[in-house]
Amino acid sequence: MVRDSKQLGHPPPTPASPHRGLIVGNYCHDVLFHDGSPVAESLGGAVSFISAVLSGLSIPFDSVSKVGPDFKYSPAQIPIKVHGSNTTLFHAHFDSCADEATAHRDRLLKRVAACDPISPSDLPTRCYDFGMAVGVGGEIQPQTLEKMTEICRVVFVDIQALIREFDPMDGTVKLVRLKDSGFYHLLPRIGFLKASSEEALFMDVEEVRRRCCVVVTNGKEGCSVYWKDGDFKIQPFTANQVDPTGAGDSFLGGLVGGLAAGLAVPDAALLGNLFGSLTVGQVGLPKFDPRLLQGVQDEVQRRKMQSMHCFRSMGDESKYMKPAGHDQFHTSLAASRLLAKFPVEDLQSPRKVDELPRAIPGLDY
Repeated sequence: MVRDSKQLGHPPPTPASPHRGLIVGNYCHDVLFHDGSPVAESLGGAVSFISAVLSGLSIPFDSVSKVGPDFKYSPAQIPIKVHGSNTTLFHAHFDSCADEATAHRDRLLKRVAACDPISPSDLPTRCYDFGMAVGVGGEIQPQTLEKMTEICRVVFVDIQALIREFDPMDGTVKLVRLKDSGFYHLLPRIGFLKASSEEALFMDVEEVRRRCCVVVTNGKEGCSVYWKDGDFKIQPFTANQVDPTGAGDSFLGGLVGGLAAGLAVPDAALLGNLFGSLTVGQVGLPKFDPRLLQGVQDEVQRRKMQSMHCFRSMGDESKYMKPAGHDQFHTSLAASRLLAKFPVEDLQSPRKVDELPRAIPGLDY
């Protein structure tokens, strides 16, 4: 069942529940091609990957997403059905001849169909502890992000929601400079901006970090966090990359989940790296082993008891400092990670994966 956009209604404004979040971005159909042949299809969109992580960490949230009548899945968070529009569809093409030096050139992403954008009127009227603007197909508009900053205490933004453009002929994804995106004036109103190292080339990090916290992911190299008064690097977790799709979304879900759980930013970024590494080892939407999730939650709870932080107070500089025991937290998470299972078949897919590349070279997420 999906909601009809003509029947959608919102409850009257209510105070934010503790640590309840709002994810804004459309669900998608993703099709993976290897050397020109389709090898897998699955539920896509940043909202699907982030939902999997937050649910696994027991972080409550609502989501706003639009799909067409052709939508093939039944996610826990019911999307808005838009009559007369198709579900956003992406084709991701990979070349087996790619190596780490040419990986970006050999990953070609195309938006084949696009559902309607999400407007401010589609958002709930209640308030939220945090919000996440994570569009992938151009569905986030400046006025929608502005509305999110009004109803969410802290807003996290994936830069792909802001700087992606699509070739009018074949839908090939292109990137534009952040200053030319129409969103630049809203940066002082958001808390965190996440970008891959490739996407970071389309902004002046030194300038943007004075307006909001910037998190740059770099795949197997981990991630870097920049804020107005400093920066630091967070070490990665080893991973056997099969499909990098959604790894950056899972990273962001882990980062936000860690902050919502009371971790300092460096520890939360470690949690982001963990979920990013887990996602690249599976095709499509990841399925996390329950034992792994329980182990991670136990480690997060222990870490939280050692040092309590909360991202509500953005002016608190101490939350950016690496707390004592940070390296041990990495070791503990790595131990929990050994409990993970990597199923060959994505149970969210409408059909089986009949051919998989052994590995896709390391890509940023």
